[in-house]
Amino acid sequence: YSQIGMILLIGIMTKNGILIVEFTNQLREHGLELYDAVLKASEMRLRPILMTSIATVFGAVPLALSTGAGAEARATIGWVIIGGASLSTFMTLFLVPSVFLMVGNYTSPRSTIADKLAELQERFSSPGKSKEAAGNRHGESVPAE
Repeated sequence: YSQIGMILLIGIMTKNGILIVEFTNQLREHGLELYDAVLKASEMRLRPILMTSIATVFGAVPLALSTGAGAEARATIGWVIIGGASLSTFMTLFLVPSVFLMVGNYTSPRSTIADKLAELQERFSSPGKSKEAAGNRHGESVPAE
């Protein structure tokens, strides 16, 4: 039964991590530096992450404190959810931004890639392109007729 609780926690932790990373990427697309974007995203996503975690923990309290027939099974899932939600919240709020700060320097925002693609598209679709650029895919020069 505790494995079912772990699956729930992995999903919640993944969702919370995606909230921070996606918002950080959006802020980077608007021109913020990596450190500032991670800091602002972590601050702005703190409330939704805490709301999800607190609701999950409070929802699992009746499971953990249950008595009666089958209480051992319900208590196992409840305590796994309570402990795991607390640990995953800590990891999401501190570990995900820290790792993103280390790895984020090796990535670029989507807007940078889109700008490069637009530049390449503009270069190759300009109306005054020569025959050399039009019929050549391998970088070899094509003689004019």
